[in-house]
Parts: sequence; structure tokens; C-alpha cells
Amino acid sequence: MPTAPIRIAIIGPGKVAHLHAQAVLQTPDAELVAVYGRTYQKAEDFANHYNIRAYSDVYDMVDRENVDLCLVCTTHPAHREPTVAALNAGSHVLVEKPLASSLEDCDAMIEAARKNNRYLGVIGQRRFYAPSMRIREAIDSGKIGKPVLGTIQMLGWRSEEYYKSDDWRGTWDKEGGGVLVNQSPHQLDLLLWYMGDIDEVYGVWRNLNHPYIEVDDTALAIIKFKNGGLGNIIVSNSQKPGIFGKVHVHGENGASVGVQTDGGALFIAGMSTITDPPVNDLWTVPGEENLLAQFVAEDTAFFNTIDATVYYFGVQIAEFCDAIRNNRPPLVTGEDGRKVVALFQAIYESTRTGLPVKL
Repeated sequence: MPTAPIRIAIIGPGKVAHLHAQAVLQTPDAELVAVYGRTYQKAEDFANHYNIRAYSDVYDMVDRENVDLCLVCTTHPAHREPTVAALNAGSHVLVEKPLASSLEDCDAMIEAARKNNRYLGVIGQRRFYAPSMRIREAIDSGKIGKPVLGTIQMLGWRSEEYYKSDDWRGTWDKEGGGVLVNQSPHQLDLLLWYMGDIDEVYGVWRNLNHPYIEVDDTALAIIKFKNGGLGNIIVSNSQKPGIFGKVHVHGENGASVGVQTDGGALFIAGMSTITDPPVNDLWTVPGEENLLAQFVAEDTAFFNTIDATVYYFGVQIAEFCDAIRNNRPPLVTGEDGRKVVALFQAIYESTRTGLPVKL
């Protein structure tokens, strides 16, 4: 017998919410049914655009619309309250990255999911890129041996106009941080997915050329992983117009694999599109050295057939819906999201103290 569509609601009708709404509309066996907003008029405008219902109370929305899954698209420090409310009301929840801006909020959300026997996930759509998956498969199959060195280089740009486009951008209280909190969680998630849990972090952040914001536009870190491996992070919003975002993993057998997740001017949700395909930019697996050009050609050809800005949100939403139907954890869990928050909070703490931070 056919299963009923997963009924999906959006919490927070801002810029990125429109991408999620478009992704849901393209997801088989999923139905967009409602939106919640703290400002009812904004929610109603969003609802009218998608022919759904607007609500000013999360519990009421989940109950009246029989919501199976809420997509939380509020600002980072505002993730906790509606997430916990949706979980307590009986809905599963998928939260825009990062999971939160504090570990206290992460823990409250994870506990609510556990208590209500519901799944909590965080957006990490770059895991679903073919070149990212290829690296995970190479690690799992032992092609590079144990991962012993992982690196991130994310060199992008954010303009004054970008920071002025919403009153929460570039502030500690409303955004929760800068490049570490908003732009780099995707790369941080990939690094942790490939290298495993962290033992110790030494980091430092600076504001190099954005005097009109309060938060970090650049951060660096040295990491010791629990598997004995090492890591290095360089992330920045200070290179005009934006160069690339890369994650590389080097194995104990000397083989290296890498992905350029972002190229050129980096994607800004609701303000720009993804212009460069994600590709493997490094592949020295023994016997597979000549496959790199083939990987790039395949991934570029596929990229040219999709709207990548929406497509990968849809892939992750579809995977989360499948997790609900089959009663299994999603690929990117709330616990995974917490690890990213723990990492960037450790870099902030290390900058404050000048000392390494144990995780």
C-alpha cells in the first residue's frame, strides 16, 4: 500500500526558508503544509506564496496540521525554542546549520528529541555531494588507511551590503558568531565526518577587514583528533570576491583525497546561486590516480543538469523523510551538529584564554 506523504512545516520564513520550501515541493512523497513565524504577517505572506497555512504557535501548527517534520530556519541563537516546542508537540525536526550557537542550546534540543523519541537533524547538504561521498567511501573501504591529517581552507568574501541585509548579521547576540558560526559549519562537519572526534583544539580568530561587524571574519585552528590524527583549519570572509572552500584528508599510507565544495564567490542563501560545481580536487589513491579527471567530468556534467541551490536541500530532506519512514537515524544527526558547535566554541574559548581547549 502507498504510504502517506510526510507532512512538512517551516519554522522561520526568512531567505533560506524559500529554498527549503522549493526543495520540499520537489521532494517525492512530501507535502509542504504550514509555516510558523514570530511575526505573523511575515508568516502569512510566506504562506500565501506557497498556498499553505500560517501559524503563530508551534504546538498549534504541529497539532492542527498533523506535521511529521519541521524545518527550522530561524537565526542561529533562536533555534532552540521552536525546535524544543516542535519536538514536544510530536514532530521530528531538521534544523538549518549550525544546530545552535551554544552547547547549552544543543543539549536542550538533543534531550527533547530523546525524551519524545523523535529524530533531530541538522542541515549538512554538502555531505550529499558526490565528491564528498566519494571521500567517505574511500575512507570506509581503507583506500587511504587511517586518516591522519585533515585540512580546511575556506577563503570567501562577505560585503558590507551583505551584513546590512538583515539586522542579525555580524552580531554576537543575534547571529552567535561570524565566519565560524555561519559560513564554515559545512566544512567543519565534513572534517569531523572524515577524521572523527576531537581531543584538543588551539585556535584564534580575528576581524581583519570588516570594522562594521562585531564578530570574526577569519579564524585558524590546530586540532588533535582522538584517532591520533592532526588537523588544520583556515576559514575567512576576507578574500574578495571569494576563492574556494576545500576539505582535504591525507591517509597513513600516503594517499590523499579532497573536495572543493565551493568555488569562486561563495553561495549566499537567498541572495546568490551556486555557480561552480563541487568536485574532487585531489585524489592520489593507489591505482586510482587517473580517475580524478573522470570524477571532475562526471560531477560537472551532473551539476549542469540541476539547480544546485535547491537540489541538495531536497536530497537531504528526502533522506530525512526516509529515516522517519524506516525508523532509523538520519545521516546528519543532532549529535553531529553538536560536534560542530563544540568545535567553533572551543576556538572562541581558546582565543579568549590563549590556551588549547580539551573537548
